Amino acid sequence: MQLYIVDVFAEQKYAGNQLAVFRDAAHLSTEEMQTLAREMNFSETTFITSETPRDGGYDVRIFTIDTELPFAGHPTLGTAFIVRNEILSSKPDQVTLNCKVGQIPVTFAPDGVIWMKQKPPTFGETLDAAFAADLISLSVDDVDTRFPVQVVSTGVPFHIVPLKTRDAVRRAVPNAARFRELGIWEVFFFCPEPYDSNNHLNARMFFGSTIISEDPATGSANGCLAGYLVKHHYFGSNSIDIRVEQGYEIKRPSLLYLRAVDQGDSIEVNVGGKVFMVAKGELV
Repeated sequence: MQLYIVDVFAEQKYAGNQLAVFRDAAHLSTEEMQTLAREMNFSETTFITSETPRDGGYDVRIFTIDTELPFAGHPTLGTAFIVRNEILSSKPDQVTLNCKVGQIPVTFAPDGVIWMKQKPPTFGETLDAAFAADLISLSVDDVDTRFPVQVVSTGVPFHIVPLKTRDAVRRAVPNAARFRELGIWEVFFFCPEPYDSNNHLNARMFFGSTIISEDPATGSANGCLAGYLVKHHYFGSNSIDIRVEQGYEIKRPSLLYLRAVDQGDSIEVNVGGKVFMVAKGELV
């Protein structure tokens, strides 16, 4: 089996979020895919199970080290990059992936940014600011209470927490006991004070159940964030075109491009980033 390693949402190699992609994986069982994902030990590993289009898209399965996901952001961009550059000879401007959440179209722009159109966001419960602060070991004074703490999903739900300052983002530590007690998997928090003045927001994401980890770049969470920013007019508008940095605190600087617009009955969300090939070989 051919194996590729790519860095996604990176501006150069050895940054962003790492992804392992396996080709010709149709013969693998779910259990075997889970075993290989655990062996890779990245936040996600993907398996291309068909190199012949079905309904215009390529079948892909996405696994963390613990479970299969219906959708995830950086695996979608990284896998589409491999389909276009390693499987297809025509190098089309768009590749569609068949994920468990449905079809996800991915577009390749001339400037090197790869864009995915996510499912329209759905908005769940709003939560108490003190509750959210406790999850990431902060004070309620660190939370920007002008905006709600809310569960948002474009296929995978995230607790979106607005913070006031980059110092608060930096000081955040996952409260593992509270994560386990409440059965919470993903908490995504952000502030309007980026490290790089060319960007608009700085963000971090904690995830896990028994072991809490940090993700260097989270496309699905940023899709939820894009919908959240538009819905709550964070920038005073019903549309956005912004850059979000993530992963600086764990030495994996990442950059995600967010575009979203409120169309009245739903919010259209697009998340973009660059992908770099790091390694390729074969499973022995």
